[in-house]
Amino acid sequence: MNIKDMHYDFKKKVNKIDSQKYRNLRIPEIDWVLNEAAELFVKMIAEPRLRTNLGFETSQRSIDDIKNIVVTDEPINVTNNIVSLPTDYWYFAKGKVIMEKGDCKGVKGKLDVRQHDDDFEISPFDNSSFEWREVNGVFNKDGIKLYTENFTVTQVLLSYIRKLTYMHNAEDFNPAGYNLPSGTTLVGSFDCELSEHTHKEIVDIAVLITTGELESQGYQIKQSKLKMNGLD
Repeated sequence: MNIKDMHYDFKKKVNKIDSQKYRNLRIPEIDWVLNEAAELFVKMIAEPRLRTNLGFETSQRSIDDIKNIVVTDEPINVTNNIVSLPTDYWYFAKGKVIMEKGDCKGVKGKLDVRQHDDDFEISPFDNSSFEWREVNGVFNKDGIKLYTENFTVTQVLLSYIRKLTYMHNAEDFNPAGYNLPSGTTLVGSFDCELSEHTHKEIVDIAVLITTGELESQGYQIKQSKLKMNGLD
């Protein structure tokens, strides 16, 4: 589905067949809720609040759902043991490090992301080790802080889920486009970046959000549909 198809599907499901109850919803408003739905969709797969599994790659379906926004082994230089995150960074997937110690250069290792309350700095079994090819790191306001002993990390190869580009159908609203509340001007159109088989589910989420806000009688029906898809 392209963005125009998603708008059609959204309007059909919100208005019901042969009805124009909510015909006053404008294109920028529909764009906004479709983007909110896509963001929620990714969050439920990539990083649910209550996790009962390891990572987003729990099945081939979940891998396929968001594969288009997974960045693999993005090289990032390290400055003063700080890894600055890319501007499009959203969720961490995996990290590798390039280390050097003395004459040993270009050695690859693993980045272990730790919690702030872990005792890895004082534990002889959990601290960073050049020999064991493991480097501890924690997330902070500057990015990822690395903890090293007697060796240097020169680069990190970061795999992560990036932010979605804002999908929109601005050209059908106004040939000159329209402005987001942030002031960004959108022109033309931009389709949803997620795999096409997710688009109807994203529309369903958008419809659920909209009908809930409008207190539609169909709210419970649409919520049940999402439960059937495992997206409640």
